Amino acid sequence: MAKINTQKILNTIINGDSINVMNEMDEKSVDMIFADPPYNMQLGEMLLRPDNSVVDGVFEEWDSFESIKAYDEYTLQWLKAAKRVLKDDGSLWVIGSYHNIFRVGAILQDLGFWILNDVVWNKVNPMPNFRGTRFTNAHETLIWAVKTPKSKYTFNYEAMKALNEDVQMRSTWEIPICTGKERLKDESGHKLHPTQKPEALLYRVIMASSKVGDVILDPFFGTGTTGAVAKKLGRQFIGIEKDVNYVKGAQKRIDAIEFGKVDELEYTVKKKQARIPFGTVVEQGFLKPGTMLYDLSKKHHVMIRSDGTVKSETAEGSIHQLGAAAQNASACNGWTYWYFEDENNNLVSIDALREKIRVEMERA
Repeated sequence: MAKINTQKILNTIINGDSINVMNEMDEKSVDMIFADPPYNMQLGEMLLRPDNSVVDGVFEEWDSFESIKAYDEYTLQWLKAAKRVLKDDGSLWVIGSYHNIFRVGAILQDLGFWILNDVVWNKVNPMPNFRGTRFTNAHETLIWAVKTPKSKYTFNYEAMKALNEDVQMRSTWEIPICTGKERLKDESGHKLHPTQKPEALLYRVIMASSKVGDVILDPFFGTGTTGAVAKKLGRQFIGIEKDVNYVKGAQKRIDAIEFGKVDELEYTVKKKQARIPFGTVVEQGFLKPGTMLYDLSKKHHVMIRSDGTVKSETAEGSIHQLGAAAQNASACNGWTYWYFEDENNNLVSIDALREKIRVEMERA
């Protein structure tokens, strides 16, 4: 039986081990997980710039493992725990670099997770490769996965499209690394956390795959970027973090944020409309074979045939093909081009009939 009631720890940061805490939480109790686990960079020695100044690398104890095997075992255990607390229709995001992401992906699949996308975070302002011995590491990879191929996960497609100037969003994201006022500092003015993620990155992840009010778990909470963005977007969050200094910094950061207001949190949602062939209009008796269709100026006309195609004096085909031919165009939406005459001889768009059919289908 779970020792931790998930509802009682909403919007809190737990100072503890992520595996232990997740294993004590209610099963299937969170809607989304964002995980920024240790990368196992194993740097081994200080990184120096050409002027011999030290580069801020990741030398913390939490990123050190005895071997690849030890790292794999750790990854297996936290992913098992994550799968346990994730709802059946929830989704998991994991971020990593070339040091670890391929191993994480393999273990995800071994556990039965179904990968939806890998997303490349292209850092527009990456740290240079000071030694000049390799390509500059200018990206990290995110894996977006669900528990099974049948999971009915959330994807706010239209909202993502709107964020991208009404163009379908791709799996390569151009986002700067965390800098300036957003970067948390310790009392001495140094970075509080070496790999703090930018809020813009989490904004896109959370906006894409969760709803207002959803519970988002971050088992490697760090400086609280997930919690900060979740609060702004009206989601609930749970953070788990071992380092007490990170917890203090994250808590102070999140306390300064107000939950987003309902009217501010609205986003674009469009129902995927069923495709209606023009033949359905004929089948259901809205228009009979032999009925004439006209363009709005009545310059062109075609006759409906029994199979839903139309015929002019010189050609035959679909409402779209003959609409394009009438305009000498490469394409045409026949639904909006053609009209029929009602009983009062008024021209009515055939698209109105398509909408009637859709309404009936929704009622069924």
